[in-house]
Amino acid sequence: MKDKRKYMGIIPAFYACYEDDGSVSPERTRNLTRFLMDKGVKGVYVGGSSGECIYQCPEERMRILESVMEVAGGKITVIAHVAANSIEDSRRLAAHAREMGVDAIAAIPPIYFKLPEYAIAQYWNAISGAAPGVEFIIYNIPQLAGVALTPSLLREMLKNPNVVGVKNSSMPVLDIQNWKMIGGEDFIVFNGPDEQYLGGRVMGAEGGIGGTYGVMPELYVRLEELIRAGDLAQALKLQMRLNELIAGLCSCHGNMYAVIKEVLKARGVCVGQARLPLAHVTEQDRATVDKCTADIKRSIEEFAPASAFVWR
Repeated sequence: MKDKRKYMGIIPAFYACYEDDGSVSPERTRNLTRFLMDKGVKGVYVGGSSGECIYQCPEERMRILESVMEVAGGKITVIAHVAANSIEDSRRLAAHAREMGVDAIAAIPPIYFKLPEYAIAQYWNAISGAAPGVEFIIYNIPQLAGVALTPSLLREMLKNPNVVGVKNSSMPVLDIQNWKMIGGEDFIVFNGPDEQYLGGRVMGAEGGIGGTYGVMPELYVRLEELIRAGDLAQALKLQMRLNELIAGLCSCHGNMYAVIKEVLKARGVCVGQARLPLAHVTEQDRATVDKCTADIKRSIEEFAPASAFVWR
């Protein structure tokens, strides 16, 4: 690995940014990138679950990455998720990401059909082969992909010298320890479930990639600071508060990402709505959205008072 440090810290899973008519918005994508960079994040993870990638065509995904790189290229770490149901689309996205100069590409396993491990390895290696020399991160999210990373599959993938880490979104923190033991000292494991960032870091994760980081980056950056300082008591207090905030974001009729986008709008960062079939926020959700916004503001003032809360 060229530089392990570039992956160590808070890496928000980047949100899809749309115009009011639902088309991809380069301007709003650039604005969200600047917002996150201003909050001190380590990098961004573009085109994953939070980026609504499964509801976008390859051209849209490439346009989003291009807009992110216009702002972030060479300044923070950029990881591009490039998996698609079509292997040729995946290879196109991987080759494009390499042209854009990303730090790494990532991919979930093939979804829908339950494939054997050798077929999953073949899929991932084919994607990696379309971006020679680019570091590759396995995305383990069994609750959505329908297939889990196993020790035998990871050992097979480690034969590919570009494989440098795992974005682990399975819930057992023991998985993080397992991947570290198999991968070795230089192998990177990212904690995926936001509700257990502290637990994941204690179990050996170098950092995290998460879907709620982007709406309240100040709190996750502060959590990482507390962990590095060894103040685990305060870190636990903040993690518990974050879990309360996450529960609030998930408590509406609208999908969590639809709620997040409403909170971001209140923070002065308009990224449009979530793309259907993700449910939009309803009028009945408005009071909950307002409470989520107020709770995040209050939590930033309590735990990260040096951070400026951007208000509409």
